[in-house]
Amino acid sequence: MRLVVPHDQRRPHPEPAPTNDALAFGVGLIGWAIALAIVLGMLALGTLPDDPRVLSTIAVGLALGGLGLLVSRRRAR
Repeated sequence: MRLVVPHDQRRPHPEPAPTNDALAFGVGLIGWAIALAIVLGMLALGTLPDDPRVLSTIAVGLALGGLGLLVSRRRAR
């Protein structure tokens, strides 16, 4: 068994698999929007403690997902 293969004997790198990044970010954004709706409903009913970390986590998730969606759509062009 050889641990090092000379460069001229190596196989070429495979092509990257095609992916739909915009779809992945869109599904993630829908998940964050559902989480926001649930948390806002719990806040209205008074069953969730008034903890700012919950809403800030959802806000960061929505912001990063939106940014990722914009970047992925721009790269697809």
